[in-house]
Amino acid sequence: MHATTRTFAADDPLERALALIHAHRDAPPRLGELARRVGLSASHLTRAFRRRFGVSPAEYAQALKLRQLKSALRTAPRVADAIYDAGYGSGSRVYEKTGQWLGMTPARYRRGGAGAAIKYTTLQIPFGTLLVAATERGICAVNLGADEQTLLSELGREFPRARLARVDAGRDEWLAAVVARISAEFAGRPPDRAAPMPPLDVRATAFQWRVWQELQRIPCGERRSYAEIAAAIGAPRATRAVANACGRNRLALIVPCHRVVRSDGTLGGYRWGIARKRALLARERQAAPAKP
Repeated sequence: MHATTRTFAADDPLERALALIHAHRDAPPRLGELARRVGLSASHLTRAFRRRFGVSPAEYAQALKLRQLKSALRTAPRVADAIYDAGYGSGSRVYEKTGQWLGMTPARYRRGGAGAAIKYTTLQIPFGTLLVAATERGICAVNLGADEQTLLSELGREFPRARLARVDAGRDEWLAAVVARISAEFAGRPPDRAAPMPPLDVRATAFQWRVWQELQRIPCGERRSYAEIAAAIGAPRATRAVANACGRNRLALIVPCHRVVRSDGTLGGYRWGIARKRALLARERQAAPAKP
């Protein structure tokens, strides 16, 4: 799912459902009412909506309100104003869910992450510098770049007032686990898949998580098209939304979005640069064990 301004086809019941959710984003119609207004049963609407867009109508509406909340927290005079401007009738429910939605309280998000501590370390790999960062909740970023300063600037863009603290390699359990896994792969050693992956603190929609989980199932040395990923998660018409989810991935190599290409075999986009995507795929193709 992606948040762009769009027009809706009036002769398509799923498009009409989208239009109704957008038109009433402060108080979206309940499933039964939504289904009645577009001429489908509730169960048919839910199945068809999820098949096309990858999420249920309720999940779509929630993601839409969350985007409003994040925008309002940047501009509204008070946190309470932002919560109600975004269409939430109860501030308490927002505070209950902010760990999942924002990774922090609305007040801290509004302050640009003021008071939040983010630990990070860096690693040199053949394709540049890799930065691994974690909040108190879990790994929040694994980014590729030309140098540490560029990566730090990117890390601080969403939370400009968070405290960034460098940690030497091996001095933090979560950071060390990610570095060890990536280092093993680049050294040609099989990573210890039995070692538990640290918890993640990456804010995403339900649809994005489904895409990222599917990407992690792609074996090293293989590729999948955006359309194949959409079909695998049960949303065959959501190819563009899959591409958007790949573009929003903040866990380079851990969530291997570089293994997803267009249906015609061309590379498509990559958050960390097409040259890196091409080099990663070439390296994995050479390193992958030969099939019998």
